[in-house]
Amino acid sequence: MARQVVCKESELPVGKMKPFKVGDTNVLVYHLEDGFHATQASCTHVFAPLARGKIVDGCRVRCPFHRAQFDIRTGEVHEWANFPPGIQLLNVVRSEKALKTYPTVVEEGDVVVVV
Repeated sequence: MARQVVCKESELPVGKMKPFKVGDTNVLVYHLEDGFHATQASCTHVFAPLARGKIVDGCRVRCPFHRAQFDIRTGEVHEWANFPPGIQLLNVVRSEKALKTYPTVVEEGDVVVVV
């Protein structure tokens, strides 16, 4: 189990996300209204980099490639890949899969992620 400071609390404004490497794991750290959260850095559909996506509805990350949406706090799938038209054919072999989430805490102004 790796535990690592990824940034200062002040370096990641509310509503933003940033990728980091914790040990051998690529994570994406988000600063939401309710605090800091971390998930795996790639979409579970076809492994697109979620850092190129967007935070939507205040607590979901949307994949930049096929528009899958995941709850940042729990990893739960809210909307599976639905773009472009026809992608649903691939979804027959790529079923919904939640994002991995990682414990994240703030200690003395440092954002710490545990993987």
